[in-house]
Amino acid sequence: MSEIYSAVACNLDTHILRAALPLFEQEKVEAIEWSFDTLYKFDEIPPWFTDLVSEFSKQNRLMGHGVYFSLFSGKWSSGQQEWLRKLKKLSAEFNFDHITEHFGFMTGEDFHKGAPIGIPLTPRTLALGQDRLQRIQDACQCPVGLENLAFSYSIDEVRKHGVFLDQLVESVNGFIILDLHNIYCQVHNFNIDFVDILKLYPLNKVREIHISGGSWEDTATPQGKPVRRDTHDESVPEIVFEFLGNAIPQCPNLKFVVLEQMGTALSTYASQAAFQSDFLRMDSIVKSLARKFDPIPERMFAPLAASLNAIPLEDADLYQQQIQLSYILETAGNVSEARAMLLASDLRNTAWEVENWAPYMLETAISIARKWKNGF
Repeated sequence: MSEIYSAVACNLDTHILRAALPLFEQEKVEAIEWSFDTLYKFDEIPPWFTDLVSEFSKQNRLMGHGVYFSLFSGKWSSGQQEWLRKLKKLSAEFNFDHITEHFGFMTGEDFHKGAPIGIPLTPRTLALGQDRLQRIQDACQCPVGLENLAFSYSIDEVRKHGVFLDQLVESVNGFIILDLHNIYCQVHNFNIDFVDILKLYPLNKVREIHISGGSWEDTATPQGKPVRRDTHDESVPEIVFEFLGNAIPQCPNLKFVVLEQMGTALSTYASQAAFQSDFLRMDSIVKSLARKFDPIPERMFAPLAASLNAIPLEDADLYQQQIQLSYILETAGNVSEARAMLLASDLRNTAWEVENWAPYMLETAISIARKWKNGF
């Protein structure tokens, strides 16, 4: 029978660790997902945290989740090269079951300060993403995957995202993290049915599912509703638990289900108790459905033997457009000003399709970019 492991996103964060401690003590946490590249904030890693990561590593229950690589940056950076170097070193020290990254590119010039924002879904960006995924896999020598993005500028972009992800990970025999709160954001923001959006994804390539909470932005959609944001700062909504029960049976190669929440949102006893309650409910859903699958083939997402080009692929036009977009999102006074700046920029009449961006999502993009200016 197939096993699906209940996991927490567990980083070097006092609040997260306090919230998860009773679950560890009860041996409820079966795996952990570690955002390994957030360690740049710390001059020294305490031995007890290394011990915790090592213990799950020994059991083949450690997932690595990147935040800062900026997969689709048009220009190859020294930060990306250093990111790969550190990943290679960590992969020699710990046994990662797999490594994942976020879809998109990071706004802003500082490598560790920026917002994850989408890109045009074109053959050129596909080739760029495939080049980067191959470099990640070369560094870690384990299965590699990508997480679906919560943010989209238009309903057309939402409809294309799953197919594009499928084509991206195919190049490394990779997989997808299906983040169900990210899906909820799109269900709400674009008035699309969950059943319909799930059909747009290659569910046989889902190895991991994320659930989390989020927040509401006052920006009004055409339905007069606020925008849903993937901020990871609240408990899991009831609808996301419903999505989980619906999605698991459709993902035959699922191995991990992960609960995520920001440490800044877990500073009180009540919020920590709610986190524990969310985990136990998630685990109950997982356990009720996990053993209805056949075993996952052993080499299902095994790394491919690939010869890397010595020079990373770059796209100078895309890079200039990303620089302009980052500047506009971080400096425009309002949506009208941002739209005018976009239509006067190199992004006009391109695959970005800025002319079709929903105003309420452009306003949300401005909010995201400004929030991330000081880092994750």
